[in-house]
Amino acid sequence: MPISRRKFISTGAAFSGALIAPFQQENMDKPAFSIPPDFRVTVMATDWGFQGTFDDYCARAKKDGYDGIELWWQSDPQKKQRLFDNLKKHSLEVGFLCGAHDYTFTRNLEQFRGMIEAASTQSPQKPLYINCHSGRDYFSFEENKKFIECTMENAQKSGIPISHETHRSRILYSAPAARKFIEGIPGLRITLDISHWCNVHESFLEGQESTVDLALQRVDHIHARVGHPEGPQVSDPRAPEWENALNKHISWWDKVVELKIKQGAKRMTFLAEFGPPDYMPTLPYTRQPLADQWAINVSMMQLLKKRYSGK
Repeated sequence: MPISRRKFISTGAAFSGALIAPFQQENMDKPAFSIPPDFRVTVMATDWGFQGTFDDYCARAKKDGYDGIELWWQSDPQKKQRLFDNLKKHSLEVGFLCGAHDYTFTRNLEQFRGMIEAASTQSPQKPLYINCHSGRDYFSFEENKKFIECTMENAQKSGIPISHETHRSRILYSAPAARKFIEGIPGLRITLDISHWCNVHESFLEGQESTVDLALQRVDHIHARVGHPEGPQVSDPRAPEWENALNKHISWWDKVVELKIKQGAKRMTFLAEFGPPDYMPTLPYTRQPLADQWAINVSMMQLLKKRYSGK
C-alpha cells in the first residue's frame, strides 16, 4: 500500500530523531599525546542560523558553556554597539569573520581591505583572531596573493592573528591550490575547515597527506565541522554511520593541537560550526532539518573541551 506524503514526513521526522545519539566514548577520550595542565581550548559559538537578538545569542552561548562567539564584523554602528554591549554583559570573547563578495578583483580587494582594517582598529573589545573569506578561486595567484599580504601587514601592525579559511570558492578552496600559497608565502596563516576539502576532492584526502601536513603546520584556528566525500557537513556527527568521518577530522585536529603544544602555545581556538539548512540536510517537501543544529554544535564544543583541555 503506498504511503501518503503526510505519513512519510511524520515517520521520517520520528526516525531521524531516534537516530540521534551521543558521541562514542572513544571519541571523548584524550588524544595519544599529553595535554599540559595550563593548555586551554577556547571554543566559540556561531551565529549562523541563530534566530534571535544579540542578547539572546550571547546569553545562550554563555549558558551552554562557550567561551565566546564568532561572527561577521558588524559595520552598522547600531548593530556594532549592541554586539559589544552584549559581549561585555555576558563576558564573552569574540572572533571576527571578514571577507568580500564582489566578483571583480579590484573591488573585492578594496572591500576586503576596508573590513580587515575596521575589524582590527574599530573594535572596543580586541578580538582573539580574525578569520578571512579571502579572494576568489578564479582570481590569479598574484591577485590572491595581495589579500594575504594585506592581512600579514595588518596582523603585524595590530597584533591580532589573521588567518585564511580553507573554504570553497576562496583562495584556499582545494589542497593543491593551497599548497602553492603555502610554499610561496611563508607568512600565510590558515583557518582549517577541512570539511570543504573532503567535499572538493570527494575523498578523505587519501594521496594528499603531504599537502595536508603542510597545511596543518600553518593553522591558527579551526572550524570544527565534519564533512564527507559528498558534502561539507554530515547530517549529525553523533550518528554511528558518521563515526569514520568524525574520527578522521579528529585525527587532523589532534595533529594541529599537538603541533601547537610543541611550539609552546597555551591556547587553541575552535569554532563549532555545523550550519542550518541547506548545509543541514532536510526532509523533502517541508525542509524540516534532520537534526538540531544548536544541539550538535554544543555537543561538538563539549567534545573539544573534554579532549583538549589540560585540566
